[in-house]
Amino acid sequence: MSQIDKVVVRKQFQRHERDTGSSEVQIATLSKEIEALSEHLKINKKDHSSRYGLIRKVNTRRRLLDYLKRTDAPVYQKIIKDLGLRR
Repeated sequence: MSQIDKVVVRKQFQRHERDTGSSEVQIATLSKEIEALSEHLKINKKDHSSRYGLIRKVNTRRRLLDYLKRTDAPVYQKIIKDLGLRR
């Protein structure tokens, strides 16, 4: 994923101008990376190392979403809706 894509995603979900590490930004960035890896794996079915990376990213996003749900439920609902996740 290019830096330009990350900057665009970060700007959409950040809490303030210099926010790069909040849960919302991390979840959004991981979601875009997961989408890109999923497309890659549709073409390259035997790329098992990328599949392992995809599984790690999905698990990390799940943990961050669980944390956000525990700490700030309205923000959790908003990010689920904005990203179109099935949770």
